[in-house]
Amino acid sequence: MHQGVKLPDVVFHTRVRDESIGGDNPFRWQDMTTADYFAGKRVVLFSLPGAFTPTCSTYQLPGYENGAADFKAQGIDEIYCMSVNDSFVMNKWAQSQNLKNVKVIPDGAGVFTRMMGMLVDKSNIGFGPRSWRYAAVVNDGVVEAWFEEPGREDNHGEDPYGESSPETVLAWLKANA
Repeated sequence: MHQGVKLPDVVFHTRVRDESIGGDNPFRWQDMTTADYFAGKRVVLFSLPGAFTPTCSTYQLPGYENGAADFKAQGIDEIYCMSVNDSFVMNKWAQSQNLKNVKVIPDGAGVFTRMMGMLVDKSNIGFGPRSWRYAAVVNDGVVEAWFEEPGREDNHGEDPYGESSPETVLAWLKANA
């Protein structure tokens, strides 16, 4: 569905650590663009409904984090985890998960997710607008392969997981090497 699609040009508002600031909160705002993250790289992007949620924290994120060497062996330069959460939440989640390999991208207002056609309403569980779970192999800003969970719709009763798993994406990379 999304194969061959160029990613939308979006500005992400991120918080980055800057020791020169000092104090208890040595972070500053830094705007990052789609090009900053994706230009000239082959990456795996996976997006999920929310930081700290059970499936994301127990299976999907650790699977990509622990499998980073396998992805690198298949020519992947970076692994990005995106969610419709602000940078404060995404940074805290990354810290709590002890991430060393996966980098988080905050799509706080859901702009990128909406432009990708993946923004769904999760008001039925009190979330509001969030990302449907998906993964993609992206080469220099263009979608090379797309892995979307089935049944995308607003107020979905469940949160399917499997198509966007690290195992599925890695198997595709190996089969298409």
